[in-house]
Amino acid sequence: MDTTDAPADPQLSGNVLFYSQPEPLSNETHAKLGLRRIDRPFAFAANAQAVPLTVTEFPLAALSYPIIFAGERRQPLAVMGVSGEANMFIQPNGYFEVGVYVPAYIRRYPFVLANDSAREQLVVCIDRAAPMLGDLPDLPFFDPAGQPTDYTRNCIQFCNDYETELRRTESFVTLLTEFDLLDVRKTTYTPTNPDGSQAQPQEVAEYFAVSEDRLKALPDDKVRALLDNGAISQIYAHLTSLMGWDRLISIALARQAASQRPANLN
Repeated sequence: MDTTDAPADPQLSGNVLFYSQPEPLSNETHAKLGLRRIDRPFAFAANAQAVPLTVTEFPLAALSYPIIFAGERRQPLAVMGVSGEANMFIQPNGYFEVGVYVPAYIRRYPFVLANDSAREQLVVCIDRAAPMLGDLPDLPFFDPAGQPTDYTRNCIQFCNDYETELRRTESFVTLLTEFDLLDVRKTTYTPTNPDGSQAQPQEVAEYFAVSEDRLKALPDDKVRALLDNGAISQIYAHLTSLMGWDRLISIALARQAASQRPANLN
């Protein structure tokens, strides 16, 4: 993909979480620019309660987060925080907790593909406001001859692969919609009063999820279609992931209790 003749004003489409100053990657504008190794490298995602997922990420993401569908487009999301909490999986040092899956949406940052409506194609962009960008970089974008470095080429390939996965995800969601498998679901928890009694249940989230009853009621030909294209395994990864709500709520309640605990005055 060309990085030397990009449009001046690309348009990001869809969810643009994290990207505040996208610029077309150019060997003229960004000749000396690149990635620097910084402290707290994932701090840019610290306030994200949910992050987009592609369907092929479901099995790994399900081990760490509830996977839900949201909005009119039924966008798959990995839920990372509840009850006003930010991303509960990023540590104070700016790294993800060990063993937690990091979604591709986060790993591709600060690169992204943007739509050039004039030429009807996607162009490579970077978020110029990203804290890890700077001159005298550890990983330069371009070599002295003005050609993309291996690092840049790998990032561009990652973005291209991500776009392919987005198309696959759209097809997956379309199939769920056509088979009428998505239903509104709510997650609640019941807090405990100071006297030990149970308070009224409180709603944590409302979202779309696959209905197991509707899935079981599908005719054989539709079940076979889900099996043939591999969608059934992704569906069950999603359903299994919903058990992670209890974990998220427990973490949020523990942190809330810790923040309300009086300081040790001894």
